[in-house]
Amino acid sequence: ATDYALLFVSRFREELRRSADKGSAITAAWKGSLEPILASGGTVIAGLLCLLLSDLKSNSTLGPVAAIGIVFAMLSALTLLPALLYAFGRTAFWPRAPRIDDRRDAPEEREHSAPPARGALAFLPVARAVTAPIRTLSPQAAGLWGRVAALVARRPRWVWLLTTAVLIAGAAFVPQLQADGVPQSDLVLGASEARDGQAALGEHFPGGSGSPAYVIAPEDEMQETVDALLSNDGVTDVSVSAADAPSGSAPVTSDGIASFGGPAPEPTVENGDVLLQATLSDAADSTSAIDTVRALRDDLPDLLVGGVTATAIDTNDASIHDRGLIIPIVLAVILVILMLLLRSILAPILLVLTTVLSFGTAMGVSALVFNHVLGFPGADPAVPLFGFVFLVALGIDYNIFLMTRVREESLAHGTREGILRGLSVTGGVITSAGVVLAATFAALAVIPILFLAQLAFIVAFGVLLDTFVVRSLLVPALTYDIGRKIWWPSRLSR
Repeated sequence: ATDYALLFVSRFREELRRSADKGSAITAAWKGSLEPILASGGTVIAGLLCLLLSDLKSNSTLGPVAAIGIVFAMLSALTLLPALLYAFGRTAFWPRAPRIDDRRDAPEEREHSAPPARGALAFLPVARAVTAPIRTLSPQAAGLWGRVAALVARRPRWVWLLTTAVLIAGAAFVPQLQADGVPQSDLVLGASEARDGQAALGEHFPGGSGSPAYVIAPEDEMQETVDALLSNDGVTDVSVSAADAPSGSAPVTSDGIASFGGPAPEPTVENGDVLLQATLSDAADSTSAIDTVRALRDDLPDLLVGGVTATAIDTNDASIHDRGLIIPIVLAVILVILMLLLRSILAPILLVLTTVLSFGTAMGVSALVFNHVLGFPGADPAVPLFGFVFLVALGIDYNIFLMTRVREESLAHGTREGILRGLSVTGGVITSAGVVLAATFAALAVIPILFLAQLAFIVAFGVLLDTFVVRSLLVPALTYDIGRKIWWPSRLSR
């Protein structure tokens, strides 16, 4: 919502420099902001709705809820905000209200009205456009982003090659990200009474006491199943549910159900099945317990094996499956939206590739920080998925804000000058939006939950990387180097 508001306010301020009438300015700002806001919101909504494909309800239910939030963010930016800005007019920007600049287009008009150059002087307009590309741009281009645009114009190939090399170097550390799950007791950062209690339990009893593995087996296969359970070194003892046993369950050994000096309790039978409880030697959320339950499922493929450890296994496996399924779909959906928005095939492909590279760099650097600086025990399998959805769906916003303005300027001034104009004009607002978004996610780091702390760093770092490197240098330099062919196959490429 803040991104969309910043985009609209910036465009309104720009239009107020062109027109004395606030009504004309708000109309022009609305028309100029409508397409990028709708495209940006549609991209985020599409990415979030892809979470509906998740096997985990915690993921699939988040998608529609967050998508509804994005819908109202767009509505507020395109209805309520324009109405408020219209009501306040220039006063909304107090104490630095924008003034009309009658000279903003003068140099450009003189250049266009001059007779075409001939002979040896024909190269001069091109030379002026390369060596001083900001001279004919808007007043906003005189500052930092004007200098960035000038750098891009002078050395486009060196800029995009260097930034690409740096991003690839960071992405090379992605394999070090240990996103295959962590013990539940390690999810809380700092002090944890539950973790202390688990440690105390492990000093006196088997680590899996209180959280056994449950096995449903046919009554006539009970003893065979018990023998298979006891043969695993990760299982200390087995009991069977029995209503007439003192504690509701009776121990079972290789010799059968323990009798306690009297008649052996009768196991509780439901639909021909009995419920066995296998006490694990290790804590239920430990890697050793996970290996034990996986081994039990391999040894007993026709039986149901459940419990706390089995639930953790299924959750991790579902997260890994979701990751492999949803990420490619999100990329495909974003690619289609960008193609429709930019009326091009080549530009959207390059934008998606740069965003994926930025995501890979963010994950690679995060792996180094998590492993060697913060000393985290690992990461939940859902961390890369959420990091991808937030970084790519939200990070592509800035490319949309940039490239829609570039296309608008290219229609009037040509692709290369359009790139410089678009970068200069949108640099400030996109940077502000990126900093706000990064700070918002960074605030999650104060919550002592491993998942949120990791997500906070990944998204905050990734957004800043996308804002200051990818959108500011890589994308403009790459598109400037390619030139008008970036719009292939649309008419603008010709």
